[in-house]
Amino acid sequence: MQNPLLTRITLNPEVCKGKPTIRNVRFTVAQQLELLAGGMSQQDILEDYPFLEVEDIYACLWYAARIANAKDITEVAAA
Repeated sequence: MQNPLLTRITLNPEVCKGKPTIRNVRFTVAQQLELLAGGMSQQDILEDYPFLEVEDIYACLWYAARIANAKDITEVAAA
């Protein structure tokens, strides 16, 4: 069964060049994850980006966990 949070993650070729975004707005999953990885708290993020909801943060984390748990990993060469 798929987590309902994943419905918040959208892939639209006309928004952010098709990168995964949150609810089809110009805010990518990668941006969200970078904020968390950089040490911002959920509360700080929600205050700085009032269009986001706590469920959006959880959805990004769930999405990242699904990608990290992929069965096949393709090595990416450093640019």
